[in-house]
Amino acid sequence: MAGEPIKPRGGDAVSTQAGGAVPQAGTSSAEDIATFVAKARALSPHAPGAKGRLIFALDATMSRQPTWDMACALQADMFRETAALGSLDIRLVYYRGFNECRATGWISDSARLAALMTKIDCRGGDTQIGKVLSEARREAVASGVRAVVFVGDAMEEQVDELSAKAGELGMLKVPVFVFQEGNDAVAEQAFREIARLTGGAWCRFDPGAAAQLRELLRAAAAYAAGGREALLKLAQSASGAAKLIGQMK
Repeated sequence: MAGEPIKPRGGDAVSTQAGGAVPQAGTSSAEDIATFVAKARALSPHAPGAKGRLIFALDATMSRQPTWDMACALQADMFRETAALGSLDIRLVYYRGFNECRATGWISDSARLAALMTKIDCRGGDTQIGKVLSEARREAVASGVRAVVFVGDAMEEQVDELSAKAGELGMLKVPVFVFQEGNDAVAEQAFREIARLTGGAWCRFDPGAAAQLRELLRAAAAYAAGGREALLKLAQSASGAAKLIGQMK
């Protein structure tokens, strides 16, 4: 039923609600790799005429409030970038506080996404990147996802566990574009590996650098809506797109 929260799926799940409302947190049972790969291929989001779908994941722990506000102001650029390529749906996923990781439904316009984001405040807590990757895998099978954008500055989880989840996304051909704010070396090592295993890209942007983040978000949205060809075209005029395409395999 529209607007009704989806039942939590276990310790690794993200709480979600259809229609874009922001709900409570949950978890996901392990599936056989061969099964979800087969399902994902059958539901390929890269089929001609398919709607572009992008998971926009943000670290919303306490240190991130300035970047959250900046991302809120820039998110409309992702929709504008894809206007000539076709429609784009975005699913916002974020974590904060104690074991709180949430997701919205699929959103197709910037005003609605901005309205949701302005209602969310950042709270102290540990990173939950594993839940973000698990949600991306689930959506890749359930509804088709062309790309994941993750914006964060820290990593406090087991790298091997994150790598295993990233590897599954790589098998599903869902690239993760990891945009790191700042210079944390531990985070960089993990973020680079996630990008490599998924066939995505890692890029650093300076704290508070709205122009840098805008270029990166535009490039990721172009890929989600139009695939590699759209990203290559954008790379001819935009540095953010050139940085991404230069790393993707």
